[in-house]
Amino acid sequence: MATKADTDATHLLSADHRKVEDLFEKFEKARGVEQKQTLAQEICNELKIHSIIEEEIFYPALEGKIDEDLLKEAYVEHDGAKVLINEIAAGGGDEEFYDAKVRCCQNKSSITWKRKKSSARTCSSRRAPQMSTSTLSASRCWLARKS
Repeated sequence: MATKADTDATHLLSADHRKVEDLFEKFEKARGVEQKQTLAQEICNELKIHSIIEEEIFYPALEGKIDEDLLKEAYVEHDGAKVLINEIAAGGGDEEFYDAKVRCCQNKSSITWKRKKSSARTCSSRRAPQMSTSTLSASRCWLARKS
């Protein structure tokens, strides 16, 4: 029997957040330019896929279900994050501000995720739509092949 965590897309998105948080921790502990750059690229790829899923699947499903200003803020936050993510992805681990950019991305992500988690509680109390894991999983697979 499937549990709520198995069928609720918000739980999968939370799992994505935890995965990226773990990657950020590994980045902080990493030694050597090559290892840090590899981890940073993985972080960037995960964040790109996650953002696309939220913007193309999750946020549209919330339209009309939650405050419109919250959705607008989420899109704007993603736009700002994309600039930093693309700079990290295009940069080299030996660049002067590379580590600082990754740490800044980590801080912005952490703040955004905490706010979304708080908003998710509000959404679930307002009966925001639940997406099946199959929809989200299929989307992740498709996006992973595209990148």
